[in-house]
Amino acid sequence: MKDGPGRSARDAGPSETRGPIRVPIREESDVAIARQCARELAGREGFREAGAAAIATAVSEVARNIVVHAGAGEVLLGVVKERGRRGVVVVARDDEPGISNVEEAMQDGYSTSGGLGLGLPGARRLMDDFTLASAIGTGTIVTMKKWVHDPDE
Repeated sequence: MKDGPGRSARDAGPSETRGPIRVPIREESDVAIARQCARELAGREGFREAGAAAIATAVSEVARNIVVHAGAGEVLLGVVKERGRRGVVVVARDDEPGISNVEEAMQDGYSTSGGLGLGLPGARRLMDDFTLASAIGTGTIVTMKKWVHDPDE
């Protein structure tokens, strides 16, 4: 793992505690670190390969959006337990510029960067719960959850 100013391997790596894993996002290599941390956490929490891959892919999409649109932010990964379920929670946040039209940004094919426009809507489809809050000049927070499902389902 790459360390730099204000960064530590502990920030970007798995933790033995139940607290969140913090991955600062500033460049494309940080996207790969966030993806790997998400996959490892999902595996430890009992997700099968397909579930772990879905979480890792969703994390890649939101982390890449931070690099492309905001330049810097962070991804927090953690374990969540609610109503007898357990899973992984992902919070991706940046401070600006924010999304002017969230509804439009969540449509397949919409892109302001020349990409395919599948990142946010794809991440939403891969996860069980997805919320996005954004305001111009304030930034964006994406919160996603994926639940460990009974293998007999």
